[in-house]
Amino acid sequence: MKKLPFLLLPLLALGIGFLSSFLVKDQMEALMPALSQLPLAPPTILFPIVWTILYLLMGISLALVLSKQPDSCTPVTIWAAQLAVNFFWSLLFFGKQWFLASFLWLILLWLLILTMISVFRPISPLAAKLQVPYLLWVTFAGFLNASAYLFLA
Repeated sequence: MKKLPFLLLPLLALGIGFLSSFLVKDQMEALMPALSQLPLAPPTILFPIVWTILYLLMGISLALVLSKQPDSCTPVTIWAAQLAVNFFWSLLFFGKQWFLASFLWLILLWLLILTMISVFRPISPLAAKLQVPYLLWVTFAGFLNASAYLFLA
């Protein structure tokens, strides 16, 4: 039973990420050629690889926290909030192509990730460290999002 969260939470995070990308699949495919022309844009194939790893790390991190503090309400709430904000970013950016709104939404996500790291750290330093790549990727995504606003809007 103690190992179940290490399976279910990463699957939950992956499922939310998959659903978000599934909902905007057509718009994402249409927009990717323009996005690949932005400054410092990585190859398109990198995005699903990186996001898969990040979603797995999100789930593992929360499982680590819950393994040390099973009745933790605050970490679960923050984790769920950042995952929800993450979900809606794709709908704003790809679905609606609201580049400025999605950039502001991404700032909220960045702050939630930072909060999650600070809440996880006293409970499980490893869980907090596993979120650093996520914070760095969202920082880079912010640059790309701002570039899309400046060059594509």
